[in-house]
Amino acid sequence: MMNQTTLPDEDIAYTVLSDLKRVTREYATAAMESVCPDIRQMFTQLLDDTLKLQGELYNAMQSNNMYNASSPVLKQEIDKQLKSYQQTQQKTNQFVQQTRTAQGAMAQASMNGQATQMMQ
Repeated sequence: MMNQTTLPDEDIAYTVLSDLKRVTREYATAAMESVCPDIRQMFTQLLDDTLKLQGELYNAMQSNNMYNASSPVLKQEIDKQLKSYQQTQQKTNQFVQQTRTAQGAMAQASMNGQATQMMQ
């Protein structure tokens, strides 16, 4: 008879947690790169579901002493990073708005030019 070895629960949990982290990155990338709104929404929902599973597994692992949480972060550091991310988001939104405005102006100018040519 063959001896079968099994992985300890902790190793299995770490493997699943690692896979959930990988899948989360892939879903986030797919959602960001999707052109179709329905596909983007599908990947966003899959991302949300995966993040919930990841959180549940993390909590189960932590309560069973399988995962050591990182040291606490100072609130000041979190606030600093949050402010930086908000500034980046604001700059990105401004860029998108400027780009849309410029594209609209170019399209309008193109249409005006075509109308002028047609009238001649």
